[in-house]
This record gives sequence, C-alpha cells and structure tokens, in this order.
Amino acid sequence: MTKSIFYHAGCPVCISAEHDIIELIGTDNVEIVHLGQDKSRIAEAEKAGVQSVPALVTPKGNALHINFGASLTDVRG
Repeated sequence: MTKSIFYHAGCPVCISAEHDIIELIGTDNVEIVHLGQDKSRIAEAEKAGVQSVPALVTPKGNALHINFGASLTDVRG
C-alpha cells in the first residue's frame, strides 16, 4: 500500500477528522472511504484492523483510531 486509507461513516466527527487528515497529509497521500456509502469495503477495513471509525490505516498497515464515532458493527447496520 502506498497511500493511507481513511475510513469513516459520514458522521460529523468523521467529516471533521477527514478534513484534518487531508490538511495534514494531502489528498494525494490518502484514499477516503465512506463506509456508510460503500458497505462492501467494511470487511476490508476489519481485515486492516479497523474496529471503529473514523480510522486511518497507514501505508505500513497500522490502524490508527481517531476519536470514537461508531463501531464497524454499527456501520454494518
């Protein structure tokens, strides 16, 4: 993986964190994944170690959980 991946669910906490992440590392260095709109990627996020959103998975595979917006169980619905 060459980019970080930022997973979120679209809540205000997630959107705020998304803007901060983009400002910090730039749009060219992060892929934004809205799990509320693309539920097919929830399994991918879980495999990467994401337990709740918002979360950033680094190019080295570290899952960094930012604040607590929602668990992936809640996002799955």
